[in-house]
Amino acid sequence: MKKNTSRRSFLKKAALGSAAMTSAPMVLAADYEQKVTLSKNYEFLNFSTNDQINLGLIGSGIQGIYDTTAALKVAGVKLVAVCDLYNGRLDRANELWGNDLFTTRDYRELLDRKDIDAVIVATPDHWHKKITVDALKAGKHVYCEKPMVQKWQEGQEIIKAQKSSGKLCQIGSQGMSSLGNEKAKQLYEDGAIGDLVMLDMYNDRYSAEGAWQYPIPPDASPDTIDFDTFLGSAPKTPYDLKRFFRWRNYKDYGTGVAGDLFVHAFSTLNHVISSNGPNRALATGGLRYWNDGRDVPDVSITLYDYPKTDTHAAFNAVFRINFIAGSGGGGGFKLIGTEGEMEVGQNSVRLTRSKLGMIPGGYSMIAYTEATQQKIKEGYAAQNLETRASSLNLGKTTWEAPNDYTGGHYDHFYNFFQAIRGKGNIVQDPTFGLRAAGAALLANESYYKKQPVNWDPIAMKLL
Repeated sequence: MKKNTSRRSFLKKAALGSAAMTSAPMVLAADYEQKVTLSKNYEFLNFSTNDQINLGLIGSGIQGIYDTTAALKVAGVKLVAVCDLYNGRLDRANELWGNDLFTTRDYRELLDRKDIDAVIVATPDHWHKKITVDALKAGKHVYCEKPMVQKWQEGQEIIKAQKSSGKLCQIGSQGMSSLGNEKAKQLYEDGAIGDLVMLDMYNDRYSAEGAWQYPIPPDASPDTIDFDTFLGSAPKTPYDLKRFFRWRNYKDYGTGVAGDLFVHAFSTLNHVISSNGPNRALATGGLRYWNDGRDVPDVSITLYDYPKTDTHAAFNAVFRINFIAGSGGGGGFKLIGTEGEMEVGQNSVRLTRSKLGMIPGGYSMIAYTEATQQKIKEGYAAQNLETRASSLNLGKTTWEAPNDYTGGHYDHFYNFFQAIRGKGNIVQDPTFGLRAAGAALLANESYYKKQPVNWDPIAMKLL
């Protein structure tokens, strides 16, 4: 959708009042600050046993449990099978969801079951492509955790498998379907921030857990873990519990901070501004603190260039991750435009619009005589650069989800299951997923090559 960046258009919508506008706040003559509650409509139906969507979980680790918990809140969904390579996680699945679950350490046994309609793939990244393709070929709908692929070259195989199977594939950046994303997209397309010039994203952490030093259970052993299957297509290596339980720390199995964290931001960014992604990246960083055997950086800064398109101006994006942030941690996602900025979260959007100063002040005028200063002021006044209209609709508006909002994670699964039932479209299909993952993975390409890298966002390949 082509964005209307006209300030006049945005102000006109605002002047019509809240009943006639899609997103603009009320026009006031002076700075203001207000809050608006967001809302969303859901279809709530009762489903018979025969109408249920039977779900299988492949990878019952941290994210797999969070995914499944969110999925089961959607009406008409039942978990029937769980696969994991660690016996303790299968025991945990029984604790959470009942002893009547079918459990296995071989995902192919789960895919062979005719009673399963859809699967969640929440494995380490290096297994995403293989299992997703196998699941689609087995006739299952797939919810694949982000990043869709470990390597951008794997993406086309998933796209092809999804199209040929006729089944749906949702990529799991869980904030994609959130109220915050919906409102940000609406505001952007209404021209609320003018032309986009910069995206500022950061994620600071200050804990061992935040830096992926996950606990290793005391019962972990070669008897309770299928380590050889875990390795999959990765290089063979001796049995190593750190590699199994902290796989994000290793290039062989994960994608570093880019695949874990950048990809969420790219999903939101590309969705909000209807973009195919950047065409250039330059990354730096290093391993600054967590010297625990990992081979990925714990501090990462990447600069991205986005080319001009029908939906956005050319702009730059800054992605920053710090796993040893002494400030205590935090995060942000800010779209900065020529007429305002939006801070976007899953549950809220904060729009700030400021007045652009066009008339010189005391700083530069000090160099001129009083008489010359007066002539300069008269010259600027004659140009009428700061009109009354430029002072309208300034200030801050925050759109917030209600207290009983079920959350973006629920919304993303709701979108997935509604699409399976033929009631809407997938919001994050494999093509979208590859563009988000491919953009994120440029950070790794640049970091390890120690040079800028170029990307074709249309063809989705490295140049």
